[in-house]
Amino acid sequence: MFNDLRIFNKVKEGDIEAFEVLFRRYYEPLCRYACRLVEDTNVAEEVVQELFYKIWKERKELQIFLSVKSYLYSAIRNQALLHLEHLQVTGRYQEKIKSRPEESMPATPAEQLEYNELQQYIEGALERLPERRRKIFCMNRYEGKKYTEIAGELSLSVKTVEAEISKALRELKKGIGNYVDNKLI
Repeated sequence: MFNDLRIFNKVKEGDIEAFEVLFRRYYEPLCRYACRLVEDTNVAEEVVQELFYKIWKERKELQIFLSVKSYLYSAIRNQALLHLEHLQVTGRYQEKIKSRPEESMPATPAEQLEYNELQQYIEGALERLPERRRKIFCMNRYEGKKYTEIAGELSLSVKTVEAEISKALRELKKGIGNYVDNKLI
């Protein structure tokens, strides 16, 4: 335990060798633990890798006082539960879409025209977003990438990605509200 804290403190200082020691020591046991939670070896490995990526990226801000092992297992449990929750939400959404295929496309020419207008309005609103915000939003919503993946690819913090997506959604919501207001006039 004390040895792990010493290693972790070296990781906080940016010691890559200490990080490798921590990774090698805990990677396999954490993968086995995560696999019991998510019941998928590939997902378990992804969850563990994502945790170690996050540890390295946020190493200076992390505070562990008692047990590195407890911290790692708690973090894996939380990540696994978030993943399972995401799967449930995705599954419910997919079932909802499958159960109403006739409602997903406009039925009349007037509805099709309105649908096309709204699509153009959304595309225009996206074009007005700052370039980085638009790119982050599109990576998340159109390419299906997770916040951590986007943060890694663009060398940003996860919090920055979250903030940019929130701002993009607010701006798009405001833009769509303007579209609806104009249609009512």
